[in-house]
Amino acid sequence: MTPLKYSPNNQDEAPPPALPHLAHINRYWDKLHEVYAAKILPGQYYVTLRGEAVVTVLGSCVSACVRDYKLGVGGMNHFMLPASRDQAELARGMEPSVANRYGNFAMEALINDILKCGGRREYLEIKIVGGGRILEHMTNVGRLNIDFVRAYIQTEGLKLIGEDVGDIYPRKVLYLPAEGKVRVKKLRTVHNSTVVERESSYQKALATEPVGGEIELF
Repeated sequence: MTPLKYSPNNQDEAPPPALPHLAHINRYWDKLHEVYAAKILPGQYYVTLRGEAVVTVLGSCVSACVRDYKLGVGGMNHFMLPASRDQAELARGMEPSVANRYGNFAMEALINDILKCGGRREYLEIKIVGGGRILEHMTNVGRLNIDFVRAYIQTEGLKLIGEDVGDIYPRKVLYLPAEGKVRVKKLRTVHNSTVVERESSYQKALATEPVGGEIELF
């Protein structure tokens, strides 16, 4: 599949068609970058063929920004590993575990969609963002997420070309797959309460629902 060029001049023009199974993702006109942007929440991802941006706000979660650098087709996910005490112990050693299945699913769903849209595995490049320690009452799930995604990329023989991970701050992230640019703003002034509440709720859902259950991972 060849990427379709789409260059709207303003927000009065309709957004480009989304992949059918991603049509539920909220999109809006980004005035600063003059593109349509897809806003993803924990457990979501978005892939675009048409020059859109993908945006999110991360705390302990991690986003992998993945694209085929020759076609400019790519997208971003937003995921977290479950962090119950038992699952955290398993995930820390990168052994097969329930926890790792969530990360595997997050990465495979994103990459498989890119490949279905014409991307080629040998041309994929990845940047990773997030994994801040903002959920102080929990195991350092941010570190678990970082360790997982690094190990996944290495094991799969993929190319990691950049990262902005760790620390204690939430991050606002904008990814432009067509250009391969990631723009990150650290929210330094406060532990953004909305991010903490959203990720705490998501973590509780992960702890009570197995992969393949009714929880909407993507």
